[in-house]
Amino acid sequence: MISSNTSTGEAAFPPDKTHSTLMRRCLELAAKGAGRTSPNPMVGSVIVKDGQIVGEGFHPQAGQPHAEVFALRAAGDKAQGATLYVNLEPCNHTGRTPPCTEAVLKAGITTVVIGMQDPNPKASGGIERLRAAGVTVITNIETAACERLNEAFIHRIRHRQPFSILKYAMTLDGKIATDTGHSAWVTSPESRQRVHQLRGQCDAVIVGGNTVRRDNPHLTSHGVCDHNPLRVVMSRSLDLPTTANLWQTETAATLVFTEASPPKTTLPKQVEVISLRQLTPAAVLDSLYTRGISNVLWECGGTLAAAALRQGVIQKVWAFIAPKLIGGSQGRTPLGDMGLTEMTEALILNCTELEKIGPDWLIQGYLANN
Repeated sequence: MISSNTSTGEAAFPPDKTHSTLMRRCLELAAKGAGRTSPNPMVGSVIVKDGQIVGEGFHPQAGQPHAEVFALRAAGDKAQGATLYVNLEPCNHTGRTPPCTEAVLKAGITTVVIGMQDPNPKASGGIERLRAAGVTVITNIETAACERLNEAFIHRIRHRQPFSILKYAMTLDGKIATDTGHSAWVTSPESRQRVHQLRGQCDAVIVGGNTVRRDNPHLTSHGVCDHNPLRVVMSRSLDLPTTANLWQTETAATLVFTEASPPKTTLPKQVEVISLRQLTPAAVLDSLYTRGISNVLWECGGTLAAAALRQGVIQKVWAFIAPKLIGGSQGRTPLGDMGLTEMTEALILNCTELEKIGPDWLIQGYLANN
């Protein structure tokens, strides 16, 4: 793990390299842990001395050493008198690993440059500890980018609930299937690959029973990356096909939530089934939170998507739009009944981004007040 996580060779960088440039390198390293670090954040670290990068590292998964430790190991004796860059305030508590602040001090680091403060009160205090020991600490470098990378971690800490992304694909006239229910494929292979990448960055993906029955999805990253999310099914009656692809758990685990109590099902024994008093999006997210889940992707049908939006548990939307027209009066749409009667009641997306992917368009945005 150490050899694959760290850079032991010295890499020169031009004199005009700034704190921002090196912090962006921390973010690149941190992103290598996407999908594996929950409930921990994604963190990358770079150590610089005499105009040279002498060590790099990132946090690979929960329970493993933190990014600063890997970078310090790579730097070795060259960490003495060096500057350490890290996108998140070094932790100052003992959890599954010792405090990073103590490792930094022991290595003789003299300056620490930090992207953002840790929102977790249990782990914060690193800045004060380092400054009290005489280390020069520079904060708030590329803070917006640091917060964006760890938006799921921040949301989990502040709201005690996983960060949720609603993803759907539709035609230009707003349909996710034809009148007959046929839906393969709305978007292009390029867009589907982007979805597989997104799954690989998420801890869990949620669908409803209808999606299992109609589409028989796999809900994996399809080899785009080596991480597959926990696959979650919401089904009140457990009226699910016994041959569904989701019951194949060799590469990804499957969890089914239901209201049936006690659950009577013919699902394979390796599929975990949990009974809830009320099967709601909020209740499912509460349960996933207790399992250490930080970010969730909703790839469900319109009825469940509307329920999640009504309960206010969706923070972000990924909408893929294909330049296709299919018409029809019964074609399914991405969202079911929201109970809204006036256009002024429409949910609004902020900070929207538009991206061309193959022949399709991807719109991303954050739901206001969520």
